[in-house]
Amino acid sequence: MNATVDPISGVSVISTGTVIIRPEHVGPTWKNTYVWLFSSRRWTAPRPINVYVIEHRDGLVLFDTGQDRASVTDPNYFPGGLNGFVYSRLAKFEIEPAQTLSEGMRKLGYAPGDVDTAVISHLHQDHIGGLPELGRSEIVIDRAEWNTLGKPFPEARGLMPRHIDIPGLRWKQVEPEGLADTTLLPFDQGHDLFGDGSLVLLRTPGHTPGSLSMLVRRPGQHPLLLVGDLTYDDELLAGGSIPGVGDKRQMRTSAQMVNELRETLPGLVILPAHDPGASARLARALENPPVHIGTQA
Repeated sequence: MNATVDPISGVSVISTGTVIIRPEHVGPTWKNTYVWLFSSRRWTAPRPINVYVIEHRDGLVLFDTGQDRASVTDPNYFPGGLNGFVYSRLAKFEIEPAQTLSEGMRKLGYAPGDVDTAVISHLHQDHIGGLPELGRSEIVIDRAEWNTLGKPFPEARGLMPRHIDIPGLRWKQVEPEGLADTTLLPFDQGHDLFGDGSLVLLRTPGHTPGSLSMLVRRPGQHPLLLVGDLTYDDELLAGGSIPGVGDKRQMRTSAQMVNELRETLPGLVILPAHDPGASARLARALENPPVHIGTQA
């Protein structure tokens, strides 16, 4: 990575509404997922549904696409029966007309048609909601995550194929390659999105089998790690606590690797999809660049 030329001109966050979930969903909890799912009577305060926008010289990039407003206006958006009941127990959404992906991008001076690349952290509904608006974009997904779509009972696993495998979308399935950059340890594999080291996709499975995070590196700026749903609270992640949904063994391993990355990349800023503090944390990082920052070869 060139230490003097910044290929990124801006990083922004928009939120496509808010979601309330169960406290056990945020974690930590010792309870089995289905135990707390059917017994919990509490909800969290509203949490954002973040989409991150990166203005790169090789094109406009999204990390995740948010929640579709149709999920609160179309009574047939969600599956029926037991699956629909489970979805209603997991989360409740509020999305105003001004909180769509297109409206959020318009406020930044863009439209969905301007997006060249959309990286999907994982295929749950609140990360793929903007896909219908991205017909000209390349949609990047980890191959392991895409493969889960073809396994039995996708809706029971939180996937709604009719909102994902939309005709006309240009999907690109990626797999990690070896990384020679020791500043990314313990991650020794990843996918360099543009080949310049500025946007590197890292596998962080656990919430789903193929969950991706994206590292954003700029000379003279704090490194950013967009982590999807690896955590819902950076302080919990820093303390080693994991959410209540997913493969706990994998989540612990991914959380540990991210926390080790904080040591090799001082000043690393963690930006989850639903952390209420993420937007302010990004603003502080952009407004207060580090006095000293290492360079990547």
